Amino acid sequence: MSASSLPPEYRLHLGSPSDQSDLTKFIIEAYEELFPTISDFSHLKTTVEQYLSKYTSLFWVQDKVSFVACLWLGSAIDQIQGARYAYIFLLYVKPSHRRQGLGKYLLETAEYWAKQRGDQQIGLQVFLNNTPALDLYEKLGYQSQSSLMIKSLS
Repeated sequence: MSASSLPPEYRLHLGSPSDQSDLTKFIIEAYEELFPTISDFSHLKTTVEQYLSKYTSLFWVQDKVSFVACLWLGSAIDQIQGARYAYIFLLYVKPSHRRQGLGKYLLETAEYWAKQRGDQQIGLQVFLNNTPALDLYEKLGYQSQSSLMIKSLS
């Protein structure tokens, strides 16, 4: 499936909508790591409940004990051309398992999944303070196409 391979102590596991609880834990952990001054990410449970479905794909990397990395994929619409494309909702590797090729492996898995569906592109959103992720994405050929801009109204 992927050009690179997982280290032998890991295995890829296909997830399902029944993994809602595990995915919620992973997405909250990812946001807590990136935004340590924010204490409440309970809204992400609703996001998972609304968008994890039979129309999205979920991949887990597992060591001998537990899930250590996650890839959640779905679809988006290209706002320029109107075509469907693969979209990475979440790619997260637990800190103690980083720098072992798991993120690269999961990105290659996402690209393979997208090609199998006939998608011509793949997209994702990355927070600007997540420099390790930015570095990985750029190294693997991802390029910025637009920028989400936010203005606080409070």
